[in-house]
Amino acid sequence: MHGFPESLPDAATTLEISPRAVAEWHHLPLDQRPRLIDCREDDELAICSIEGHEWIPLGAFPQVIEKLTAGSERGVVIYCHHGMRSQRAAAFLRAHGVENAFSMSGGIDMWSDIIDSSVPRY
Repeated sequence: MHGFPESLPDAATTLEISPRAVAEWHHLPLDQRPRLIDCREDDELAICSIEGHEWIPLGAFPQVIEKLTAGSERGVVIYCHHGMRSQRAAAFLRAHGVENAFSMSGGIDMWSDIIDSSVPRY
């Protein structure tokens, strides 16, 4: 799979990754796992987040494309509330050369439901 972490799915077949797959590598040091980017708005971020994330709202993606593509060789996983905005974000990154960009299916809502119930749902 081109040297990407084994926990990432095949980018040729899907744009999404499950919260369970993210949880498999989430405990690794930041420099040893894919980047985890929260693309929600600041009012949503104030409610909850996933530890170890980077925050870049979806609307800011075009202005910070260099920051988004830097360090992307280890993979990029984007999440939002339910997984719709993060799908657009992953497609945007792929269109800008980040072939191993994925959207976390179900967003932080599903993360809270099946991975970490201490993360508030809204």
